[in-house]
Amino acid sequence: MAKVVCVLYDDPINGYPTSYARDSLPVIERYPDGQTLPTPKAIDFVPGSLLGSVSGELGLRNYLESQGHELVVTSSKDGPDSELEKHLHDAEVVISQPFWPAYLTAERIAKAPKLKLALTAGIGSDHVDLQAAIDRGITVAEVTFCNSISVSEHVVMTALNLVRNYTPSHDWAVRGGWNIADCVTRSYDIEGMHVGTVAAGRIGLAVLRRFKPFGMHLHYTDRHRLPREVELELDLTWHASPQAMFPACDIVTLNCPLHPETEHMVNDETLKLFKRGAYLVNTARGKLCDRDAVARALESGQLAGYGGDVWFPQPAPQDHPWRTMPHNAMTPHISGTSLSAQARYAAGTREILECYFEGRPIRDEYLIVQGGSLAGVGAHSYSKGNATGGSEEAAKFEKVG
Repeated sequence: MAKVVCVLYDDPINGYPTSYARDSLPVIERYPDGQTLPTPKAIDFVPGSLLGSVSGELGLRNYLESQGHELVVTSSKDGPDSELEKHLHDAEVVISQPFWPAYLTAERIAKAPKLKLALTAGIGSDHVDLQAAIDRGITVAEVTFCNSISVSEHVVMTALNLVRNYTPSHDWAVRGGWNIADCVTRSYDIEGMHVGTVAAGRIGLAVLRRFKPFGMHLHYTDRHRLPREVELELDLTWHASPQAMFPACDIVTLNCPLHPETEHMVNDETLKLFKRGAYLVNTARGKLCDRDAVARALESGQLAGYGGDVWFPQPAPQDHPWRTMPHNAMTPHISGTSLSAQARYAAGTREILECYFEGRPIRDEYLIVQGGSLAGVGAHSYSKGNATGGSEEAAKFEKVG
């Protein structure tokens, strides 16, 4: 028997839903690159239901308990008295989502002598100290591509929101106003603007493809250059580094993983390279940006807007400046946990667990760390090291409602 600890976000404040806005999801069989969707032997949930909260349990309880395993599901993840801490001593598997990450620091990994698998239900395993996992021989896996398109849609929505000044204009309507001049003094068209992505992997390339029909100039920087035919198809301009790309862009979107090499890549010095009045969209990881440098750039006008849904730590403390800084379009971390995405990453989580418990290989595209080294997609996307430092700040978060 294995103990599986699953850390999920809380249920809605009005209780777990009994009905949904839509009755079904579109059927998608493959991702844009040809990779198949998750292929577990079975699922015990209805696609389109809320699976990522505590009561949803990622649809795993029937499967795990039928195999004789113990499943612990909790939202309590931060601090020494959390439920996660109480179960670390005999947990073999820890499952977490990037939206409500269970920070597996080196200290926590040391408290978990039986831990063999750290599984991300979604994409992005930076909440795990990858170096500590490598040193301990722990397998780290995530459900690659499960919500990449979901996130790319959020990027485009956020950019349009900022450039068109949508949220402040909506607020005028809600308040009963008709203040057109107030609304449009910060409203522009994105047609003809230059947009650049830091990283053009699954998400970044999907973002570029979605911006193309808007009549924009497309830029990217990535340590792995795209095939020439893709550059020609989308009329892309490649830059050798983010610093080389920033001055060319009206909109910059961050779509790279967080690891020691990318931590705080946007800071006071690199923000000086941006066009005055540029927009920055970050749906990758909050720690890619220096928190206070972003707030200062908005106050000074160096940035015209900042938006996205990723913070550090998560959940963000009540006094996090991104909650109140001007010209922001921030949301909680929701871009990759739409009900559509949840059906895919819940199925992918089950596929990985089936492989693990049955001794079958986990797909290379799901592997981040295995056998004491970076593996699979992790060897392509990550570097050794640790980006969990400072995660204890999440304990300052006070639940509202």
